[in-house]
Amino acid sequence: MSTPTEPARAERVDNLLALTEPARAVVSAGALAAGYPLLRFAPRGEPHPVVVLPGWLASDVSTRTIRGWLGRLGYPTVGWDLGRNRGPRREVTDAVRALVERLADEHGTPVSIVGQSLGGIYARRLAERSPHLVRQVVSLGSPFAGVAPRKRPPSGTAMYRAYRELRAVEEVRPARPLKVPSTSVYSRWDGVVDWRTCLQEEGPLSENVAVHASHLGMGLDPAVLWIVADRLAQPQGAWRPFQRPTRFGIRSLFPAA
Repeated sequence: MSTPTEPARAERVDNLLALTEPARAVVSAGALAAGYPLLRFAPRGEPHPVVVLPGWLASDVSTRTIRGWLGRLGYPTVGWDLGRNRGPRREVTDAVRALVERLADEHGTPVSIVGQSLGGIYARRLAERSPHLVRQVVSLGSPFAGVAPRKRPPSGTAMYRAYRELRAVEEVRPARPLKVPSTSVYSRWDGVVDWRTCLQEEGPLSENVAVHASHLGMGLDPAVLWIVADRLAQPQGAWRPFQRPTRFGIRSLFPAA
């Protein structure tokens, strides 16, 4: 009896992650309900404006939990107010820049941007082009790293095909760091994008932080919420890499170092 090859095993894992992605997002919501009492210990920092950008085909509804959470921590937090994210178009990227520019002018300080999936790619591009407007970028499951696509025959539902296309990569190179502090949150259990496409070169102002979350559940996962709070609490000009919390209970939310 033949033994499955490594590519065949990887293919089966990809299929399983894609097919179970919606169900695992529901699990993240349950984990948030169970872990919410622990989040009261999350770090708090200097209040400053925060913009939260949704992922592909999502709207501000998808970021309601994380925006409400950041508001309770004292950060003036807004969504993008552009409806459903249907992909990068000139009018969209111009509107995001105008929003960030307005907030920076109103508050007299650069703006932190939290972007889910495609929203994180928008955030990084804005930080590349206008670093003076951006205090830091926190991306959640954002496939911004350079990739070479691998052809695969489509199968199953439209959602399944979309997942497969996003995960079909052959070569990945970590992205170059931004000029502003940047944290890329990724998960090896991501059923939508290949986690390797979420990595950047690590340096004095850049890092990659792993969680257990599904892709669709990133904005609901208690570990992700803790990371975002911790990053926003970093003093401007004195950014330091993320350290896994030592408090009992909270530390268990994160993958082992």
